[in-house]
Amino acid sequence: MDNTIIFILRTALDIYATVLLVRVLLQLVQADFFNPISQTLFKLTSPVVEPLHKIFPTIGRFNTAALVAAILVKWSFYLIVLSLSGMFGAQMFTYLAVAGLELLGTLIEIYFWGIFILVISSWVGTGSHPTVRLVSQIVNPYMAIFRRFIPPIGMIDLSPMVAIFGLMIIRANVMPKLGNLVQPLLG
Repeated sequence: MDNTIIFILRTALDIYATVLLVRVLLQLVQADFFNPISQTLFKLTSPVVEPLHKIFPTIGRFNTAALVAAILVKWSFYLIVLSLSGMFGAQMFTYLAVAGLELLGTLIEIYFWGIFILVISSWVGTGSHPTVRLVSQIVNPYMAIFRRFIPPIGMIDLSPMVAIFGLMIIRANVMPKLGNLVQPLLG
């Protein structure tokens, strides 16, 4: 299979899995459902998530169907590549763990860029924009952990910097260790 087609397929599936993961986060934090971005995300993901609700119910505010859909979308890339390369076999279930690990990496990226967007918007003064409000609703529960222990110094809030460092430590130290657990299973 051509590398360009693989790149396009992977990019499209990664974007859709990210949209599904954002839907999980929106429901988890009970973000503004009437925000136009929320409405768009729900409409884009409903064809995949709604059928899965029959098997995977929502538990409290946690939409298990959307999470399973995100993992399956990530996994589908590996299934397609493995089947086209003739390596479709027992190892395909190991790639389910790889898909889950990649989704965890995507979650870290969502929070990293979300914090970055909030910091920049606070400097520019666009905090009332619908996109910024939605990002704020997603990121604030994570940021609250750091704000509890790191009070602002005058008008300077250092908690976003510490929160980003926390994400960088997880990405640099925890993610490789999890990857090392999965690596031997891949053969």
